[in-house]
Amino acid sequence: MSTSDPDLLWSPADPSSSQTELFREYINDTHYLSLESYEDLWKWSVSNRGDFWSAVWDWEQVVGIKGIYTVDESARPVDNPHWFPDTSLNWAENQLRHLKTRPRDIAIITTSEPCAGHSPSPKRFTQSELYRLVGKTQRSLYKTGVKKGDRVAFWGGNVLEAAVVLLATSSIGGIFSSAAADFGVDGVKERLEQIKPKVLFVTNGVVYAGTARPLLPLLPKLLASLSDPPQVVVIIDHLPEELVPRPKELEKERKWDEWLGPHDWDSRINFERMGFDEPIWILFSSGTTGKPKAIVHRQGGMLLDSLREHHLAGDIGRGDVFFYYTTPGWMMYQYLISSLATGATIVLYEGSPLKPHSHLWTLIDELKITIFGTSAKWIEQISKYYPDVKENHDLSSLKQILSTGSPLPSALFDFVYDRVKKDVIVGSITGGTDICSVFAGRNTSLPVYRGEIQSRMLGFALDTDTPPNTPGELICHQAFPIEPLGFWPLEGYGFPEQDVEDAQKRYKESYFKDEKGTWYHGDYVQITPSRAGNGGGVLMLGRSDGVLNPGGIRFGPTDIYSVLEGSEFADLGVEETLVVGLMVDGGADEKVVLFVKMKEDRTLDEDLTKRIKTSIRLARSARHVPAKIIQVSDVPVTLTGKRVEVPIRKVINGSPIESINPATLRNPGCLAEYVRLGEMMRKEEGGGTGFVGK
Repeated sequence: MSTSDPDLLWSPADPSSSQTELFREYINDTHYLSLESYEDLWKWSVSNRGDFWSAVWDWEQVVGIKGIYTVDESARPVDNPHWFPDTSLNWAENQLRHLKTRPRDIAIITTSEPCAGHSPSPKRFTQSELYRLVGKTQRSLYKTGVKKGDRVAFWGGNVLEAAVVLLATSSIGGIFSSAAADFGVDGVKERLEQIKPKVLFVTNGVVYAGTARPLLPLLPKLLASLSDPPQVVVIIDHLPEELVPRPKELEKERKWDEWLGPHDWDSRINFERMGFDEPIWILFSSGTTGKPKAIVHRQGGMLLDSLREHHLAGDIGRGDVFFYYTTPGWMMYQYLISSLATGATIVLYEGSPLKPHSHLWTLIDELKITIFGTSAKWIEQISKYYPDVKENHDLSSLKQILSTGSPLPSALFDFVYDRVKKDVIVGSITGGTDICSVFAGRNTSLPVYRGEIQSRMLGFALDTDTPPNTPGELICHQAFPIEPLGFWPLEGYGFPEQDVEDAQKRYKESYFKDEKGTWYHGDYVQITPSRAGNGGGVLMLGRSDGVLNPGGIRFGPTDIYSVLEGSEFADLGVEETLVVGLMVDGGADEKVVLFVKMKEDRTLDEDLTKRIKTSIRLARSARHVPAKIIQVSDVPVTLTGKRVEVPIRKVINGSPIESINPATLRNPGCLAEYVRLGEMMRKEEGGGTGFVGK
């Protein structure tokens, strides 16, 4: 490796001791090979997927029965084949496997942002304490009538009970799903209405930006809106009752402690071992083109790949303290909890990441965090408002900073190495809710180059749909074990046959658009030439769909459309709307822009603008409120009448109008107006072209 490379920011002091390099040697020994680099190992892993994933199982000492393993190496993603057909395992059993050898190790640390009347200290829970609580929760789920295949939902903050419910639900073969506190009633309804959970757990409130935010006042409205409400609702008193009094309508609902019942000394857990492809949880997409997609993930894929990700690629293990700023509504929540299987300690944090800006850095020092996960937007905010990080914090424990949610610009790589810490891996990662994992990300055996994701992950045949070293959509052209089982509902769970067929049709339409059966992931990327044997890094250039991502908070335009498309706003003159993202801060962030077409005799005035903002905030959250609301003469639609977010997103961010095929639009004459508005907005934001289009 040439140390004169100006893009080289970090390199491992002893790559030979990394898990990846040790695994490469193991593969050479067991398969009589002579793989010499990460690139060689990656190529072998995608050409020999059966041997690779079987070796990961053995290397990571998965608890369960692997059985005889065969795979069709020619299987395409669209074929979605069965993996490990003779396997018997349980995801939760593997997360709690370290109880037997290290019962006193700290498994989870919980901590919360303080607010008036609530200033909790961090709490630590050993492997033994966590196991006992999961066992008690499992027995209470059994008593409630939960069985294999039943859905169990959680709504609220990043608290211990959420992790316990996830583990207990998985232990008996139930299917877990969760929503963040800031989704709002409508957002939670859209999710619960699809999956029809038997039990719903709700925290009585959360803390954000130093303020207690009650959830209980919203709960009666949510329950009343569901066609098939949960049979049991359990309220978790995360905040003191004096801060969040319980409405009278909820007096019959059970509290967490009451539901758990009296102390139970029986600590045994009945781990229901199941097949590799049994569903474990349902995650929801952002809802770009309709209701959020209910994505069903398989337990074996989630277990095996999280071990590959956290331990094999990331060297996380006993002695590490792993933090990721997330809510239970984001896939990074499952990503964090899954690292329990490595023996590391995980940190569950409830609150704002920026009140004050020093708070999480202080937390790193206090809790001796070694792996710190955040978003590009947060790093950008720190660079502006708290730049002297290394002058104010020790950070001696910190080994890795992981970033996701949006692309991490080169300038922020420089900021971390100049102003935070020199000897640290900056691991920009990309994956998504669709796979609940990472397609490309950090690797402790490889160098870090400015602006690049370090590598494509082992086992995934990733490429672009364009010639080498040119921008294109990220694709995977071979089947992989973390492909979803499909969209909910799946067959065999009591839903109407037509609903099952519609869900699977929507699934196929979402990811497959060629006859080769290729998985189209939706990221717009460029794979760079190989350096130092990394097989090529990955440059993130944006999204190829219309998902909005302000401040790293992803949601779909439908979240906004559904608020405005009713008689209320029609009576006020709103005829049509279009919502897209305007890139700002050099591509590190985006602002939501809402274009409004009014009836001919009506105007978008200040009062209507305020009403739109208020309605969106109440129905969704403050994070959904558009930064700009602009009246336009027309909203472009396809020949079939569909709005076109992606082309307009490109145009307002500086892509030439020629990038849009006018033959696909019913009203292409309106495009010039968006070009003009884009120029105006980019000048207002002090930037030039913010988007690199296809």
